[in-house]
Amino acid sequence: MSSEYYYLIAGLPNLSIEDSKLPYTTLVFREEVESQLSETDRTLLRLLFLKFDNRNLLEQIRYPDYHPDPQGSITPDEFDELFRDPEQPLSDGKKNPVPDYMKTFVRSYQTAHEKGEQSVIPWEDRLEALYYEYAMQCGNEFVAAWFELNLHLNNFLTAVSCRTYGLNRTDYIVGDNEYAQLFRTSGARDFGLGNTWEYLPAVQRIAEESNLLARERKIDRLKWDWLEEHTIFRTFTVESLLAWLLKLEMIERWTKLDRATGEQTFRHLIGVMKTGSRQALAAFKRNNK
Repeated sequence: MSSEYYYLIAGLPNLSIEDSKLPYTTLVFREEVESQLSETDRTLLRLLFLKFDNRNLLEQIRYPDYHPDPQGSITPDEFDELFRDPEQPLSDGKKNPVPDYMKTFVRSYQTAHEKGEQSVIPWEDRLEALYYEYAMQCGNEFVAAWFELNLHLNNFLTAVSCRTYGLNRTDYIVGDNEYAQLFRTSGARDFGLGNTWEYLPAVQRIAEESNLLARERKIDRLKWDWLEEHTIFRTFTVESLLAWLLKLEMIERWTKLDRATGEQTFRHLIGVMKTGSRQALAAFKRNNK
């Protein structure tokens, strides 16, 4: 039976997707609640923050002198030891806290570079695919379903972008599930999904939105509504706590995004994408999460 956090959740302020001010940052939220969770629930919280460690991992591979995102918890030294030998414990004899999917990624990355192989699928997408697969096996139904939603949503929008700009979908779709295979191969407008995905009509409408910032808002609205729907009967559980965090993260993202600058950046990425640049599409996908 999962733990319940009556006082902790009752003390959280109400959030609205229209909020423009943060009660506190996601990093402060994590620091305040992590010690109050059970070990199992703490693992779920850390799982959501691994995306920041993913970014730090990619940055450290490319730019050894980078400044890590503080929302990640894996240290540069731990990454360094991972790069030296993914299978070995830390120099102090402790097990490296880097999750197994990162070890798999580093082995693949190092092997490709040793052989001088060029990656068709961007390394960001390879790491993302491993992360989603890892997260969907976490054993918590809510968290696994959240990552599955994001995987399908990202893949659908990516497939539409590839179709629009004449890019090879195989180079960009991630994952190895039935939906991912349809996104790679189907010539149908709905990629052969039919009635199998309840969010398809809403996601199709989002894909048709020409204003990129408006589209971002609609994506977040869909995710927000999903979180509301999937926690309605879980008021004081860890699932509600994690949903609150994910909502806070959406608000935080928008408070950091300048409207004019954001629109200009997205338009630039679309322009470059029309030339068939794989790197541009990878950047476009990162900005649409």
